[in-house]
Amino acid sequence: MTPEAEATDSLIRIMPESLANKIAAGEVVQRPASVVKELVENALDAGARHITVILKDAGKTLVQVVDDGCGMSPTDARLCFQRHATSKIRTIEDLERIHTLGFRGEALASIAAVARVELKTKRAQDAAGYRVQIEGGHLIAAEPCATANGTSVAVRNLFYNVPARRNFLKTPATEFKHIVETFQVLALSHPEVGFTLIHDDVEIYRLVPETDPSPAERLRRRIGTLFGPEYALQTIPVEETTSYLSVRGFLGRPELHRKSRGEQFFFVNRRYVRHRYLEHAVTSSYEHLIPEGAHPFFVLFLELDPKHVDVNVHPTKAEVKFDDERGIYGVLRAIVRRALGMADLVPQLESAAAVTVPSDVAQTAAAPRTEVSGATPLRMPPGEVSRRLYAVEPDTVEPIPQQTVLPSSVRPESDEETPEHDTLIWQVHDRYILTQIRSGLLLIDQNAAHERILYERALRNLESGFGLSQQLLFPQTLEFSPADFALIEELMPELRALGFDLELFSGRTVVVRGVPDDIRPGDERTMLEDLLAQYKANLPLRLPSRENLARSVARRNAIRPGTRLTEKQMRTLIDQLFLCETPYVSPTGRPTMIRLTLEELERRFGRA
Repeated sequence: MTPEAEATDSLIRIMPESLANKIAAGEVVQRPASVVKELVENALDAGARHITVILKDAGKTLVQVVDDGCGMSPTDARLCFQRHATSKIRTIEDLERIHTLGFRGEALASIAAVARVELKTKRAQDAAGYRVQIEGGHLIAAEPCATANGTSVAVRNLFYNVPARRNFLKTPATEFKHIVETFQVLALSHPEVGFTLIHDDVEIYRLVPETDPSPAERLRRRIGTLFGPEYALQTIPVEETTSYLSVRGFLGRPELHRKSRGEQFFFVNRRYVRHRYLEHAVTSSYEHLIPEGAHPFFVLFLELDPKHVDVNVHPTKAEVKFDDERGIYGVLRAIVRRALGMADLVPQLESAAAVTVPSDVAQTAAAPRTEVSGATPLRMPPGEVSRRLYAVEPDTVEPIPQQTVLPSSVRPESDEETPEHDTLIWQVHDRYILTQIRSGLLLIDQNAAHERILYERALRNLESGFGLSQQLLFPQTLEFSPADFALIEELMPELRALGFDLELFSGRTVVVRGVPDDIRPGDERTMLEDLLAQYKANLPLRLPSRENLARSVARRNAIRPGTRLTEKQMRTLIDQLFLCETPYVSPTGRPTMIRLTLEELERRFGRA
C-alpha cells in the first residue's frame, strides 16, 4: 500500500496547534480569575515591585496586568506565546528544584488561543520596547514600540471565539468575587510587592509594598490592609522550624471564625494551594474554641525542600502532593495547637513528635479527634446530653424577637397533633418546648421551628417584593470587601424585598438606613454581614438566590438553642409554626417536632 493510500485510510490526525491550544486553555484558563493568576505570577517571577491589575466587566472585556519587572527581549516576547515555552525548566531534574510560580509554559499560549492579547515589554538596557499582538492564537503584529520598563499584558474579550465557554461564565459579581480572591492570595504571598486593583475605573485596592525588616510584621500589615485592622489585631503568630518543615504565618483568634470557607490560606513554598487534609489539621486544633461547622481564619506558609513536594499534579497548580502527608499533618497540628496554647486558648503541647494521626484521615480529610501527648483533654460542658443526641448548635443566649401573638383558634386540620392553648407548657434545657396534645406529648425544637417560620415569611416577602422595614435612628455605615460589595449589589432587589433600606456608595461602602422589622435590637450592624456569610455558605447547595436568601435569613435570625423563653413566647412560637405551610421540618429538612403517643408511653412503661 502506498503512503498516500495509508494516509487516506488513517483515522488518527495530528491536531492543529491552534486547536491544541484551545483544548489546553480549557484546563489552564477556566475564568477571568485564571488569567489574573497566570499573568500576576509571571510578573512576580519577573521580579516586579509594583503590579497593577486593570479590569473591565469583571474581566470579560479586559484583564490587564502591568508590572515593573525585568521585561523581555523581542525574541522572548515572541517565544513566550509558544506552547511549552518556559525559562524555568531545562531538564527533568529541574522539576525537583522549582521555586518559581509559573513553569509549565502553557499559560500565555492558552490565553492567547481564546482571547485578543497585546503584550508590551521593555528591558532597562533596551532603547525601545517591543509589542506583540495575537488574536485567537494567530500572530497579528510584532514590532518595536514605546513603553515603560517592565511588561504589560492586555487580554481582551476572553473566550470570544469559544461562545459556549463564554456563556458558561457566571454573573459579573461571581466572576469578580473569584478575581478578588485570587488577588488577595497573590498579595498575601508577596507583602513586599505593591499591588493595585482597578475595576471599571474604580480603584478597589492600593497596597503599598511592606518594607518592615521583619517578615512577620510585613505579613501582619498586609493582612490588615486586605481584610481590615481587626484581623491584624486578632491574630496569633506562628513560627516553627523542624529539620523537614518550617511553618510561619498567623492564626485568627476564635472571634474571627466564619460560617463559610474562604479565609483559609495555605502556601507551600510561597505557592497558594488547596489541601483539605492539611486544612483539617488546622481546623481540628480549634476544637471547642469555635462553633461546630465554623471555620477559623489563618494564613500559613509551609517551606520544605521542593524534592518532597510535587507541584505538577494539577493544570493550574492549585493542588500539590507531599511524599509524607501524614508526617506533615502531625507536625502541623502540633505546631498550631502549641501556638493556640501560648495564647492561652488550649493546653500547650510538649512535643510535635507526640502527635499520632488516625489512619483514615488521609483518605477522608475528616479525622476524629487526635490524641496529643502532654495535653489535658478538653471536655464538653456538663449537663447537655441533648447536644450529642440531636446535633444542635452550641449554647448562646439571645433574646427572642418580639412578635405578634397569632390567634390560637387557627389550626391545621389534624387537631390530634396540635396543643391545646390552655394546656401546660414547659421549656426543656432551654432548647425544646414540651406540651400536651390530645394523642400524647409534643416536643418542639425551638431553633428548627423558628427557622421554618422565618423561612416562609422571608419567601413571602421575596415573592411579594415588600417586606416590613424599621428605620434606624442612626444609619450605620459599613465597609465590605470588594467581593461582598459586588454580591450586595447583585442581590439589592431581594434585600430590599426583605426589608433592608440600603444605599451603595463608591468603593466598598454601604449605608444601612433600615432593616427588616424582626431584627433583634442592636443587631443592625452585624445582620447584613452575617446574612452574606450564610448566603455564601449555602452556595455549594446551588439553590435559587431567593431560596438561598430565605434560608440565610432564617438561619441567621432564628432563636438559638439555649435561649430562655417566656410562656407567652413559647405559645406564640407554636401558633406561628402551625400556620406554616410545612410546619413539620426546618428549611434544611430537620424535624421541628417529635410526637410521643400515649400508646408509645404506655408501652415504654410496660403497660401495653
